[in-house]
Amino acid sequence: MDRLLSVKEVAEVLGTTERFPRRLIEERRITFVKVGRHVRIPESAVGAYVAEHTVQPVTARLSGLRRVA
Repeated sequence: MDRLLSVKEVAEVLGTTERFPRRLIEERRITFVKVGRHVRIPESAVGAYVAEHTVQPVTARLSGLRRVA
């Protein structure tokens, strides 16, 4: 079983305020678990969210450029 993180811990991992993970939860954009009245986010869900939203750099294609005289 994954380690369950609090909203505060997720905010620290992501380097954001607590408001951001709370918004992800409210908008159902990240997996979460309700433990009584507490909300916890599995560590793997945070990793999956980061992997899903990682943008790869664009590589320049020199062959497609044309010269203008």
